Amino acid sequence: MQPVAPPPGPAHPQAPAPAPHHRAARLLRWLWIAGFAVGTTTHVADLVVGGADAYADFHPALRAFWVSLTLWDPLVIVLLLLRRRAGVVLGLVVILADIAMNWSVIAVVGGIPGWGAVDQTAFAVLLLASARPLARWFAHDRPTPGPDRHRDS
Repeated sequence: MQPVAPPPGPAHPQAPAPAPHHRAARLLRWLWIAGFAVGTTTHVADLVVGGADAYADFHPALRAFWVSLTLWDPLVIVLLLLRRRAGVVLGLVVILADIAMNWSVIAVVGGIPGWGAVDQTAFAVLLLASARPLARWFAHDRPTPGPDRHRDS
């Protein structure tokens, strides 16, 4: 009879270290989360400082979109923390819509700083380059239900 190996996890220090691709995926996930946390903070700060008049100089549809990001950005974060592929898809939709709106405003109306759109565009490049590997990791390395599941906070 073969000995049973202990399940991997923090309670079993002899468990193998995570594979390099898992470390890279975790790093990507935290970069995504950090980026959407910056977006959340920015839009919440705009609302705290500007109140109901935040974005008052812009079209109501644009104002509604920017206010909605105070909900969409944190939702992306939650889905990423839960390792849901929907977080990857929603993250791409949110960042691409946001940079499309911001670059359109810069080109047509003005009134917002270009450096923010440049930063968002660089972040979008990272997201587009890493979306497929991150979604694959989420699909293949989901935590299993039960008391012995291994989390990678």
